[in-house]
Amino acid sequence: MYELIINFFLVNILHYLIMKNRIIKVFEGRIVSPWWIFFIDIFLIFSAFVFSYVLRLNFDLPNYSMGEFIVSGTTVVVVYALSFFLFQAHRGVIRHTSIDEFKKVLKAATTAFGFLMVSETIALPLHLNLTGTPRLVLIIQYLVVLFFCLGFRMVVRETYTSLTRKRGTINSVIFGAGEMGIITLEAISNSKENTYNVLAFVDDNPEKWNKTLFTLPVVCWEKILNSSGNDRFSNLEVVILAVNNLSIKRKQKISQICSERGWKLKVMPTVLNWVNGISNTNQIRDVKIEDLLGREEIQLSKNRLQKELAGKEILITGAAGSIGSEIVRQLMRFPVKHLLLLDQAESPLYDLQQELLLSYSDAPFELVICDVTNQKRLEKIFQAHSFDIVFDAAAYKHVPLMEDMPYEAVTVNIGGTKNLADLSVKFHVDKFVMVSTDKAVNPTNVMGATKRISEMYIQSLSQLPEMKTRFITTRFGNVLGSNGSVVPLFKKQIAQGGPLTVTHKDITRYFMTIPEASQLVLEAALMGHGGEIFVFDMGEPVKIDDLAKNMIRLAGLKLNEDIQIIYTGLRPGEKLYEELLASKENTLPTYHDKILIGKVRYFQYEEVNGHVVHLLQMADKEKEGALVSCIKEVVPEYNSTNAIYAEKTVEL
Repeated sequence: MYELIINFFLVNILHYLIMKNRIIKVFEGRIVSPWWIFFIDIFLIFSAFVFSYVLRLNFDLPNYSMGEFIVSGTTVVVVYALSFFLFQAHRGVIRHTSIDEFKKVLKAATTAFGFLMVSETIALPLHLNLTGTPRLVLIIQYLVVLFFCLGFRMVVRETYTSLTRKRGTINSVIFGAGEMGIITLEAISNSKENTYNVLAFVDDNPEKWNKTLFTLPVVCWEKILNSSGNDRFSNLEVVILAVNNLSIKRKQKISQICSERGWKLKVMPTVLNWVNGISNTNQIRDVKIEDLLGREEIQLSKNRLQKELAGKEILITGAAGSIGSEIVRQLMRFPVKHLLLLDQAESPLYDLQQELLLSYSDAPFELVICDVTNQKRLEKIFQAHSFDIVFDAAAYKHVPLMEDMPYEAVTVNIGGTKNLADLSVKFHVDKFVMVSTDKAVNPTNVMGATKRISEMYIQSLSQLPEMKTRFITTRFGNVLGSNGSVVPLFKKQIAQGGPLTVTHKDITRYFMTIPEASQLVLEAALMGHGGEIFVFDMGEPVKIDDLAKNMIRLAGLKLNEDIQIIYTGLRPGEKLYEELLASKENTLPTYHDKILIGKVRYFQYEEVNGHVVHLLQMADKEKEGALVSCIKEVVPEYNSTNAIYAEKTVEL
């Protein structure tokens, strides 16, 4: 007896699996032609007509003429068939029916119904018998057609989804019961390779608590934290952040709790950051340090930028660098006429080209390999184009390297900027936007001092009488993830097993993300009238030691157990604390709360130009000490922390 029961269940399970695989094969192979879908729709329309007539006659069919029924039914079905064909309601892949296919069916059915109703309304006073169909039948049939045709598509879609859906084994919750949370759940549900078993939604809004969303409960974060051993959340493994407007402090707190509990923290990026604009489980990624150190999303003046940048020809120098390349990506969003991307770094420029060709295949851009110190080559480029705006992001920025090679800092940071600025004046460029650094404020290193001289030269040019070119300087601090910055260095050190090297336990820096910095550069360029030094509100300073510890934690490692931090001492020219650029004492506000105008001393062009020319002449001839002494004369506030340049003057 038991053997019969077991055999019965085994046979049925086997039959189910065989049928399931056959159905999936039919779905995947798309054996069903669109014409079959069309004929199924016609059958459903005819069935709806029969049902409507039977309902209208109250099932009293023997007293009705079969001839009139056939003529009436044929006319109605033909009208619906033509409408469905016209709107191509049968052309969609039915197992992936979306709202667009539903709209097509709705439009087709409504058009056919409207045509039939109008025809009958016109024919009635003229005593014409076009279809012979009562209008009540047409109304009932229209509703039933929608029910049948839309229901047919939903049944096929849900059947396919249920047969192919893989139930995940990783117990997870989605933090956010809003639009992004729903999108995240859909991406998980529709994925064949899904590994997540979603237990609930979590939300900070009390109005959503104790309700269900797509059969899942919506709970508060505290309930997750207070779950007991028998609770459904006791075996939680992953928390997926799916909120557009979650504050950085809240993210940091959640990250800390997840680390303490041994939960993995993931994030679903916003729509703008989806690959190819598609949401799927591949978009759900590990939380990056940028997610916890970044700030609230910048709100650009898009309409004003659209108007300002439309039809403009723009030069971006240092286009392959971190800031330059992001300025290029931001500009691609606007209807510019032409972008010329200039850099002397061949491979990074090629990589940028391939990225742009993939994402913006028809974008109007051109590459030029050129060194900004090559004045003759630059002049030929300016002669061949009519630039409206120049974004100067070309510079040497690594403090320790420039301490060893000050002649390169002078030649590129000062000489390259002078070449570009002078040519912008000569060829009547409307705006020149220079990307500077917070290290130019009371500089303690060669890099910062040379950037300060570049600022002085740019600003002095703008003071010349009848100057047409508007010179604008933007100044900000460290950029998260930029080439050579501390975050990529820590990532590399973690991947190698450590140790992480921090120069000083108390060293702090201001950070902003690459997109934020680049967007603020564009915004400052828009508002600048000429001569301003715009400084960016960098938020709160971050201790590099805390940054290192956070990155270790995000990597799932334990400090002093899995990996170490060692303190190497401040490098030559390095500050312990960067200057606070956005203090009220030395800035003026603008209409953008994150952009301020620095109150700085103005210089005469003849004086600054004389210093710049002298420095460039010295760069190839004099030793490092003599060159740095000359820089100190131009920038009196330059107080080097490098022992070899610590003396105020050096014999020239």
